[in-house]
Amino acid sequence: MKLNTLTPAEGSTKNRKRIGRGTGSGRGGTSTRGHKGAKSRSGYKKKIGFEGGQMPLQRRVPKFGFKSFNRVEYKPVNLDTLQILAEQYNLTGIDMEALVAHGIASKNDKIKVLGGGELKAKLDVTAHQFSALAVEAIEKLGGTVNKI
Repeated sequence: MKLNTLTPAEGSTKNRKRIGRGTGSGRGGTSTRGHKGAKSRSGYKKKIGFEGGQMPLQRRVPKFGFKSFNRVEYKPVNLDTLQILAEQYNLTGIDMEALVAHGIASKNDKIKVLGGGELKAKLDVTAHQFSALAVEAIEKLGGTVNKI
């Protein structure tokens, strides 16, 4: 066997369509583009969302509301979650490292402590935001509240 005798397997290759090479080729004339219309002409480019003149979906669907791109999303953590963490792991202070280490939040989350549930332990809590009820409950037990 020599390199010059190698051929591809039977049926694995096909000749490409030769378009626009005269009427004898069977693909001359309109060159498989049909008759008239934008798609038959050179320079045609379909615009995104164009539906052939029908009212496009993005214009048919009603629009409402507003989302501010400056909005800050907080991960909510209730007082009862802090209580469970303090009991299970004997913590006196809860900060971002503790919450990330125990799977409550990811390192990029911003934390807001909410007043849901009951807190029994004296804790030093560090987070990005606190609700008024949470601050009241933590300080009532002698704990401290620190904002990052």
